[in-house]
Amino acid sequence: MKKNLFLRSLVFLCFSITGLAQERTNGLKQDVELGKVNWYRDYDTATALSKKENKPVLILFQEVPGCATCRNYGKDVLSNPLLVEAIEDLFIPLVIHNNKGGKDKQILNKFNEPSWNNPVVRIVDADGKNLTPRVSGNYSAKGLHQAMTRALNTSYKEIPAYMELLGKELSSTRNIKAKYYSMYCFWTGEKQLGATEGVLNTEAGFMSGREVVKVTYDAKEVEVKELDTYAKRNKFTPIDFSTSYRPATNDEDYYLRHTDYKYLPLSDLQKTKINSALGNRQNPSIYLSPRQLEWLIDLKTTKAKKEILFNQSFAAAWDKKTQSQGR
Repeated sequence: MKKNLFLRSLVFLCFSITGLAQERTNGLKQDVELGKVNWYRDYDTATALSKKENKPVLILFQEVPGCATCRNYGKDVLSNPLLVEAIEDLFIPLVIHNNKGGKDKQILNKFNEPSWNNPVVRIVDADGKNLTPRVSGNYSAKGLHQAMTRALNTSYKEIPAYMELLGKELSSTRNIKAKYYSMYCFWTGEKQLGATEGVLNTEAGFMSGREVVKVTYDAKEVEVKELDTYAKRNKFTPIDFSTSYRPATNDEDYYLRHTDYKYLPLSDLQKTKINSALGNRQNPSIYLSPRQLEWLIDLKTTKAKKEILFNQSFAAAWDKKTQSQGR
């Protein structure tokens, strides 16, 4: 009798553990339409967690398997490393398949969403009330980021620095311009110019025997006259583009590459701001997402060989780091 009771308890425990394991999808092993987000699959579970953790629920209504629009949304939007991080960090992520029956169909009907449809995102509170207008017809990372930001503002939640940086990168794609400045030391040039609002990236280089910094900036955020004025105040000289320019690869992001931050996958804007913060003796960790911060802390205790990732493709480096951690 005791043996049977023990076996039944063991089976129940295994079932419970399996059930918990299946509560979320696996971002490393799932349909392309779902991107790389670890989604919850049960509406009641998601709303209960929303109430417990005081986070909005981000619901993706998605066709799986889906058309090219659905696949591209998963591949291009829901696989953006920092966007995925923000979805999992600041929201309770829930996916509802719009081409299936059962509980998926019930939630589809609850929100009056059509079946066999392109991706739709709703961000709701624990009671299912919309916190921002339904995202439909806009299949861009910028569109989703803006909706997430509005929902957090509506919920009176603070927008973390890494999410703000992501928003600037996503919003600047049509307004990007470049300018060159010469100075006595491009390490100083990068740390000073990189701290300027509107600057997206700095690159150390040489031009006609001079040390220069190539500044990539958002012309909507900062005018070139403002940059020139700031540069002159720091004794940097604005110069016109010359075909003689060549990057100083080994001196790029000098302050960053001499710290453990070089072992992290970083976006261009994160690299720029972190390098400037380090050079100016400020706190650079504020620009990291929770997972990046966790990786940084782990670096101090790990004895494994460390790989330099900051200068690799951001998405590829993020995937490599994530897979090495098994999640």
